[in-house]
Amino acid sequence: MLRNPVGLSYAVVTLLAALAVADAALFFSALHVRLLMTGSLEDHPDPAGFGHMGVDVVSVLQGLIQLALVVVFLVWFFRVRKNAGIFAPDVHRGGPGWAIGAWFVPIANLWWPRSVAVGTWRASRRDPYGEGESFAVLNWWWACWILTDLMSLFATSVYDDADTVEEFTAGAGFLMGAAVLDIAAAVLAILFVRRLTSMQHRKATGMIPAA
Repeated sequence: MLRNPVGLSYAVVTLLAALAVADAALFFSALHVRLLMTGSLEDHPDPAGFGHMGVDVVSVLQGLIQLALVVVFLVWFFRVRKNAGIFAPDVHRGGPGWAIGAWFVPIANLWWPRSVAVGTWRASRRDPYGEGESFAVLNWWWACWILTDLMSLFATSVYDDADTVEEFTAGAGFLMGAAVLDIAAAVLAILFVRRLTSMQHRKATGMIPAA
């Protein structure tokens, strides 16, 4: 039985937008740290502590948004994968449960969820077995997400291990770079979610006949 993913997509898009705002806040918090560390802002009596506090507060906010986003995105992803199994059951590798499980398999989660997304996208096309909507948005989102994930781990490690002014300055710079990448990944994810949801909605409502 088909289930409408539109409502869930609105929730996912809202949380992605909130994450992008939190990323922007992290960017400016990290920039503030760099300015404090380089002496551009000299008036505060405890520049290191003040700068850390801003980054820490934004990081907690990011974590809360990401936790909610993971839950809602996985529910949406499972739903569109279930629908895709009805549209074209023979274009998928594995059952719909892997729309959730694939994200939690170490190493394989670098490519397996994308494989699930590709099958779901293909099944949701006008013609699942021919040419149709390009995979470009999906591919750009996935590449940017992987790069963001790696960059965020590296930036957080450098910043948390910093002891000197130079190390704090470098770590803050990496945090700024990670924030910019995460904003780009969030925008691309919004495009991916909206496009795939729209494809399924049109197909399910008869505007495009199912194959």
